[in-house]
Amino acid sequence: MWTSDSLRDLVKTKLGGASFVVVSNREPYIHTSNGNEVTWTTPVGGVTTGLNPVLQASGGTWVAHGSGNADHLVVDKFDRVPVPPDNPRYTLRRVWLSEKQERGYYEGFSNDALWPLCHHAYTRPTFRESDWEAYKEVNWLFANAVLKEIEDDTALVFIQDYHFALLSRYLKQLRPSLTTAQFWHIPWPDAETFEVCPWREEILDGLLGNDLLAFHTPNHSVNFLRSVARALEARVDFEHSSVVRGGHNTSVRAFPISVDFDAINREAQNVAVQEEVARLKRDLGLTDEFIGIGMDRIDYTKGLPERIWALDTFLENHPEYHGRLVFIQMGAVSRLRLSNYQSINDEIDSLVYSINERYGYGDWKPVIYMPDDPPPLTLMAARLMADFCVVSSLHDGMNLVAKEFVASRYDEDGVLILSSFTGAAEELTDALLRNPYATDQLARAIHTALEMPREERRERMQRMRAVVQERNIYKWAADLISELADFSRLSHPNGTLTSVSDSSQEPHS
Repeated sequence: MWTSDSLRDLVKTKLGGASFVVVSNREPYIHTSNGNEVTWTTPVGGVTTGLNPVLQASGGTWVAHGSGNADHLVVDKFDRVPVPPDNPRYTLRRVWLSEKQERGYYEGFSNDALWPLCHHAYTRPTFRESDWEAYKEVNWLFANAVLKEIEDDTALVFIQDYHFALLSRYLKQLRPSLTTAQFWHIPWPDAETFEVCPWREEILDGLLGNDLLAFHTPNHSVNFLRSVARALEARVDFEHSSVVRGGHNTSVRAFPISVDFDAINREAQNVAVQEEVARLKRDLGLTDEFIGIGMDRIDYTKGLPERIWALDTFLENHPEYHGRLVFIQMGAVSRLRLSNYQSINDEIDSLVYSINERYGYGDWKPVIYMPDDPPPLTLMAARLMADFCVVSSLHDGMNLVAKEFVASRYDEDGVLILSSFTGAAEELTDALLRNPYATDQLARAIHTALEMPREERRERMQRMRAVVQERNIYKWAADLISELADFSRLSHPNGTLTSVSDSSQEPHS
């Protein structure tokens, strides 16, 4: 089993004395002010959830956008702050963006263009040249911030997600000897779908600046290779999953991300969690009802309307559960300045009101909606008190909600209903795997979960927990770093770290 200690040893062995730099849009810790008091929080999200324990184990520097209203108050003159704030293990380097840059790069090109393009969510991507210009500008901004952090040191730069498709190419222009890897946390669409992007060649060329490009599943990797084959002059090797362009070789691999199983498992058994379970049930007026949960950011890719329609069908077909079942939908509203997100938020509000009006009576309402980003303690309590958890994403790179639910169930109980269109479905095969578009099937899965014998629930959960425990976040990081080290010939007898990048590569314009 990989642990933080064994990962730390691996990093020292593979990287020698090289700097380890992680780059992401979202920061792992946010500082906010309320009057004269400055507090900090950890944001919810797959990238920060997955990488924070890796940085704590390996040390190094995390470069990210400073988004908190008090972030600038706690950094030094180099925009750095040690984190975690209560037990520093590594350095957070904040990058400041103007409102115009954030709107164009983040809300615009990243989330109004790339996000719907990659998720097959039947939401039309919006391509605006002003957003694309902002996207390029911010990628350059981060490139310069990274180089200021590493100065003249040898370094491995680990780039995260779809916000920085151009970053590795920009870094290689400025420092050809750098070694870069990138993990694309969302799906990669089929080649025909990706062709609608007006800047597909620039994006593909940017990503091929990496020495290693990683996705959640082999299917996403193949889709990327096919996109390159259709759009660029490059030698694509499908058998060995690599691309050579301009003399530079990029290895394309699948590494399914995970969670810190042991930490979640320990936290779930904390007495404070049991106290929170009691408080939550008391505040929600729950006694001996069956409890289902959903825990998602409010997003049109997560299949929330389909989930509520399935609950409606279930209650219509099984009136014996009226008054006996409560479904708690937790999450965080986000990106409301984008019309698609405002629409899905309004639709969910309407659906929750409708199902509660149709079936509710007295003090009982079948759905309790909590879109106010509950704190981690409340989320953990909800996982433990649930009889079943529904993850109904229409398309997802991995979905760590499913793995967090499994890791938290030290009691070996609970049923996971999981969309077959998530990366997690390839590993958690003992979940009830369903097509979320087929809401009748989803409704029957809810009934199956409620009627499943205790012994079957236990056996299924035991097998899923064994998978998540073995393939934890430290194994993910260890496999990725080892692959990059072997591929790029990073490990040498003298402990130095080098790159196989070709310095004659033409600059990206």
